[in-house]
Amino acid sequence: MKRRRPALALALVSLAALTGCTESPPPVADAGPSQTDAGAHDGAVDAGPGEDAPTFDPRELLGPGAVDFAPTGARSGDAGVGSFTFGVATASAQIEDDNTQNDWYVWSLPTARGGLGHGVFVNDAVQGFSRAVEDTQLLSDLHVDAYRFSVEWARVEPQRDQVDEAALAAYGRLLDALRARQIRPMITVHHFSSPRWVDDPLRRTPCPGPRDTDLCGWDHDAGAQQIIEELAEHAALLARRYGDRVDDWATLNEPVNYLLASYGLEQFPPGRNLLLTDIERLVSAFRNYLRAHVAIYNAIKANDTVDADGDGVAAHVGMTLSVAEWVPARAGRLSDNPADIAARDRVRYVYHYLFIDALVNGVFDPSLDGTPDEQHPEWRNHLDWLGLQYYFRSGVSATPALIPRINANVCFEGFRSACVPPLDPSKVVPLMRYEFFEPGIYNVLRDFGRRYAGLPLTVTEGGIAAENGQRRAENVVRSLEQIARARRDGVDVRGYYHWSLMDNYEWHLGFAPRFGLYRVTREGSRYARTATEGATVFGQIAQSRSLSTALRARYGGLGPMAPETTP
Repeated sequence: MKRRRPALALALVSLAALTGCTESPPPVADAGPSQTDAGAHDGAVDAGPGEDAPTFDPRELLGPGAVDFAPTGARSGDAGVGSFTFGVATASAQIEDDNTQNDWYVWSLPTARGGLGHGVFVNDAVQGFSRAVEDTQLLSDLHVDAYRFSVEWARVEPQRDQVDEAALAAYGRLLDALRARQIRPMITVHHFSSPRWVDDPLRRTPCPGPRDTDLCGWDHDAGAQQIIEELAEHAALLARRYGDRVDDWATLNEPVNYLLASYGLEQFPPGRNLLLTDIERLVSAFRNYLRAHVAIYNAIKANDTVDADGDGVAAHVGMTLSVAEWVPARAGRLSDNPADIAARDRVRYVYHYLFIDALVNGVFDPSLDGTPDEQHPEWRNHLDWLGLQYYFRSGVSATPALIPRINANVCFEGFRSACVPPLDPSKVVPLMRYEFFEPGIYNVLRDFGRRYAGLPLTVTEGGIAAENGQRRAENVVRSLEQIARARRDGVDVRGYYHWSLMDNYEWHLGFAPRFGLYRVTREGSRYARTATEGATVFGQIAQSRSLSTALRARYGGLGPMAPETTP
């Protein structure tokens, strides 16, 4: 029998709403009137008489007409200023077949077969490893400039210090195919999955101490030191092998989400619940993961010495971060109560700024109160660029103060104090149970541009779970409109990578949410890839490097979205 997760742990998963990859809080079902369609004109939007419906000043929105995007360029450095990259993204654990050595495999493997039986079994996902070279045709059909993917650490090093040369060669063939199609690769070193020997999910008791088959995980300081060393060695190996074809690197994907889900809330392997039982150990895991980023950064810089694309920089090394439009709330409504505004600011600080402050300024704030207590000069300026990954809007309330140290709560089902009505019910993403709020991406980009002047930004994920291809096309066009607003207002945003190239394994939610530009039919093991309306529209935009007036009129603006289709 599966253990029941504590009710509060389920509640707090909304704080770990894994960018396109996890369940987030449901909005209030009967929440107010829908917006008038703003269309391509981006005029003032009449949101109706609901007290929670904001109004938009037309001067704050993108003007009418076509929007053109510059050619692709560098993730960081002066050479990339003003450039724009169209890309798509995937993660190895979510698409690859024969991925039996990572923690997600045993985590989701049925108990009758020796696993833990959590959620839907990942099995062979969507055969993204065996079809990797074949799938580069999909990228060509989209006319994208770049492809972000992760190299599965567990495939390359299934046992500690035992490197699988065949796996390295397979990823090398993918890189060759990408370069032949003039598609710029971006490699993510660690994207939510690890070899089992990092922290074996099958061990359900305290770790006695690190050993080759189980290093005890990120919350075990002695073990974490060894994990950091191993991950740095892995990054150095990738940089040496692939540096002649790769200049763009992301060290870690969404560190706050990953650590909350895996060590804070029992959602991901190895399944610890430290947020509720031992906040000090969770903060220690945060610190250790920051150390890992620095070690990976240094390893890539030292080992990728080839400027593959001739922009003058051999390795642009960044990190990707999940972001959201956090709003103050109380009693199921937007709130102007100072306590709720302060609670919103505390959540935003930890979720958005804690890790980036550490890597830009060389500080750490273990108390999570906004005032760094530790100086780490060895971390300073270890971030060439930052990837932001936006999907939703969610409320934060000061009462009751459920989250330790942050003294706030966020919207979750069963306790809706922090939930806010959606501006339009059509914006709710049913399977993910959150609200897609278009202006939020502009707000987040503007705020990061102000806080970290000089740090180049790229939207490394954005998308929507949808059965209806028109909704996906609307998501693409509206996201790009908001990114264009930010660029117009001087924010250094250098690209947009849509999540995801194809339908995939959405972690603990299995295969039901469809984020792919290409729909994957798994029934009958055919795994056919079929272009959605979103793929057609995104391909037109990437090929022309323009949001045409016609596309904006059909898909853009801030009005209601096309109704979702029942699977």
